Amino acid sequence: MSHPSTPAPAGHRRAQIAARVGAATLGGYAFAWGFIATCMSLLFAAGMAFHDAEFLAMLLGVLAFLAAFLWAFAVRRLWMAWALLLGGGALLATIGTLVQTTQA
Repeated sequence: MSHPSTPAPAGHRRAQIAARVGAATLGGYAFAWGFIATCMSLLFAAGMAFHDAEFLAMLLGVLAFLAAFLWAFAVRRLWMAWALLLGGGALLATIGTLVQTTQA
């Protein structure tokens, strides 16, 4: 017979929610920023006009932020949300920077 799990204290639960909201907001922003930088630099390197590449990357970045924000609440482990969103954003920003420096 299984025993019902004891609920977490209210303070702990609030801290978990605050950490998840932080991961969704800050991590999602970092991921979207890196996504936009990479997308814009790749589109420009492919021959698209700068402002067209910028506008398309921004539009896609809004969708990337929404997906990252929702994923941060859906993922089971909180540390994974922080790690993948911040790490992915940093990796994408680095790729975008490398593409930009090779085009100069």
